[in-house]
Amino acid sequence: MISRRDFLTATSTAVLLGAAGAHTRVAAQGKLTETDLLRFDATGNVTLLHITDLHGQLMPLHFREPSINIGVGENKGVVPHITGDAFIEKFKLKAGSAAAHALTYNDFANLARTYGRMGGLDRIATIVKAVRAERDGKVLLLDGGDTWTNSWTSHKTLGQDMVDAMAILRPDAMTGHWEFTLGEARVKEITAALGFPFLAQNVRDKEFEDPVFPAQKMFERGGVNIAVIGQALPFTPIANPRWMIPNWTFGIRETEMQKEVDAAKAAGADLVVLLSHNGFDVDRKMAQRVSGIDVILTGHTHDAIPEVTKVGKTLLVASGCHGKFVSRLDLDVQGKQIKGFNYRLIPIFADAITPDAETAAVIAKHRAPYAADLGRVLGKTDGMLYRRGNFNGSLDDVICDAMLTQRDAEIALSPGIRWGTSILPGQDITFEDITNATAMSYPACYRMAMSGGRLKDILEDVADNIFNPDPYYQQGGDMVRTGGLGYSIDISKPIGHRISNMTLLKSGAVIDAAKDYTVAGWASVNQGTEGPPIWDVVAKHIETQKTVRTSENLSVKIAGQ
Repeated sequence: MISRRDFLTATSTAVLLGAAGAHTRVAAQGKLTETDLLRFDATGNVTLLHITDLHGQLMPLHFREPSINIGVGENKGVVPHITGDAFIEKFKLKAGSAAAHALTYNDFANLARTYGRMGGLDRIATIVKAVRAERDGKVLLLDGGDTWTNSWTSHKTLGQDMVDAMAILRPDAMTGHWEFTLGEARVKEITAALGFPFLAQNVRDKEFEDPVFPAQKMFERGGVNIAVIGQALPFTPIANPRWMIPNWTFGIRETEMQKEVDAAKAAGADLVVLLSHNGFDVDRKMAQRVSGIDVILTGHTHDAIPEVTKVGKTLLVASGCHGKFVSRLDLDVQGKQIKGFNYRLIPIFADAITPDAETAAVIAKHRAPYAADLGRVLGKTDGMLYRRGNFNGSLDDVICDAMLTQRDAEIALSPGIRWGTSILPGQDITFEDITNATAMSYPACYRMAMSGGRLKDILEDVADNIFNPDPYYQQGGDMVRTGGLGYSIDISKPIGHRISNMTLLKSGAVIDAAKDYTVAGWASVNQGTEGPPIWDVVAKHIETQKTVRTSENLSVKIAGQ
């Protein structure tokens, strides 16, 4: 356990994380210690700890940040829509440093071998317990959602593995998104037994408009009354199957949000915190339009930003995903105002942090029944397999190739979801790796006839969800991935006019709007979709290939950036 004296030793994030440089793994890990990762200049009377978008990940992993993250409208070219060298320059990181590796895609495979895996809920527990020990009575731990699902063990246990492991961390509150894909009954069952509130001011009963969950809760920390308001993903019934949550409605509900903030102030709140799964750009707009929010802890879009973004008087915090980071925000709250703050996006370098034994035991218990599945080797990869990015990722290409071959299709469509482990060149591909990228409650891989016109409509619709200039019309996620199909996209155009030059890659033939094509896909929101689960389709493909060969995907031509 780190001593109190160690905690009170102040070192800047840039100096700490820039120091490691491009060393060997042993040397690098020698420089990255638990004490250093926890070192912080404690400030004020409140500490907010934030984690979000774990996506069922109990274990350390590699997760490559995007090389393409395009912003539109007012958000063009600003945080979080900068990547790689531009990101390094913006935040004054040192190339090859631990920070540069954690926060960018640059030289990812080599640096991953240097610095090791990141995350692991037992390591996060160590960090949380240590900060609580240092800041006794001042800490509020908040979970931004996308926690209970999207791994093999969370799929098999209906989220219970994550619930039990998170219970050791003792969050004070959470909100959600993918949690709802467990269905209304299961969400009610879990939230009734959590022991802490599931907050969502924007989820209402469809018939009576009554709140389904508490909108907010007041906490006292360090003599400060803190109102935490929850905001679930507003677009859940669109992005995910409506039939799984037939009695609940969502939405941004900006007017209701203002009423909640006003009510919190009237009830004596000294500090108002929005625990949000809106996504970064939506929360930036909400901060501009809803007055009185002091801090927004944002999630959904997986952005990891090493500094607080100020929007007027509101502090906007983005904590990344997959357990790679824990955000720590210390606040000096006096007279219902933030007089000062200090922030650290704590990187969870797994090799440098002692696992919390209590949490590790719960994790081991839940993984043991599925050990054979999790460890089953399907094949190898000759190149880097990753998912994150606006248009395609090499792991998405493997999924699409699997559907083309195993489902005998001309065209494959794969959802632009942002979760899933990255796999290094030469590494074994395990069944766990594949389910980390595909595990969900509606996995059927369909095969059907679809007209060229319908294909264009799908691409246009998804493109508008991502590149609409108004953040309130952006649902998050990335562009639908395509296999066997090439196209051009002009991001600057309006809906219906962004997509052109659609061609079959195999023959070069232009897609005919009136002609039907054999299409395979998965994650359909339609109830009753039939087909084998996508993980079986991908596993069989990799086992057949034995070694996955990667190549640059040039099937999408991008303009209007």
